[in-house]
Amino acid sequence: MRALSSEFQARLKQPATTLASAWRLTRRDGAVFGFTDHDEDLRFAGTLFRARSGWTAGESEAARGLGAGTEAVDGGFSDEAIRETDVERGLFDGSSVESFRVDWREPSHHVLMEVADLGEVTRGPGGFRAELRGLAARLERQRGRTYRRRCDAVLGDRRCGVDLAPWTRSVVVVSASDAVIVVRPVQAIARGEQGLFAEGRLVLADGSAPLPLRGMADGEEVGTLRLFLHRGPVRLPEAGGQVALVAGCDRSFTTCRDRFGNGVNFRGFPHLPGADSALGIAKSDGRHDGSPVVP
Repeated sequence: MRALSSEFQARLKQPATTLASAWRLTRRDGAVFGFTDHDEDLRFAGTLFRARSGWTAGESEAARGLGAGTEAVDGGFSDEAIRETDVERGLFDGSSVESFRVDWREPSHHVLMEVADLGEVTRGPGGFRAELRGLAARLERQRGRTYRRRCDAVLGDRRCGVDLAPWTRSVVVVSASDAVIVVRPVQAIARGEQGLFAEGRLVLADGSAPLPLRGMADGEEVGTLRLFLHRGPVRLPEAGGQVALVAGCDRSFTTCRDRFGNGVNFRGFPHLPGADSALGIAKSDGRHDGSPVVP
């Protein structure tokens, strides 16, 4: 049970409320931001909570036991607080958010309601909606690595080690929507090569998060390609801009070995037997004869 001071309890019983909501967001790099839905800035707990941030409380869902509660907040992008480009670059991923109720007449009277992690941030008209996930949600996250056949590295990262230069093509954006981006390759992409890039990603020049692709097809205009996105980007690339199209990888050992010649760096367990092999009966004249299971 949350302990409230007698002064704060008295304010809760007043017929006219003087309470406001406030949030303190702490990024992983230590940067701290304060927001409030009051019409004036508030200062307490060593933090300035800005009123002109557009932050307002949304729906809230609580859970008993170890269930993870969630809350939503709406806010606007601003240079003094949360910039759109910083969200795209992932600077706010994993931030901690403290939710307060505060008496705006005397901010020294406040109470910490909840500590949560910043979850999914989605763009909306004129701002964004952020999901706040209760600390119990951390128990649902995967920690460390798991034994599985597929690779758990990202193509071209430090653990993978593949040089992406031969697997990258420059393209110019013709048009863009939340689901489809039409591009014109600077370097010709043969029809047989399109499958290499269909599950790849689009890397923008401004350094924002790459856009994962779920498919590719010929465009309506000759020499153009349609790139289908897994999800709508936070910000669309501008028409006429040049971006990089990077090949994809299905994370299988066969693709890693045969396409990229990188089998020695494969970060999965390709010889891990499946359920059928693990439960099968060993027979000298059958499939399960004791020999290695190699995909």
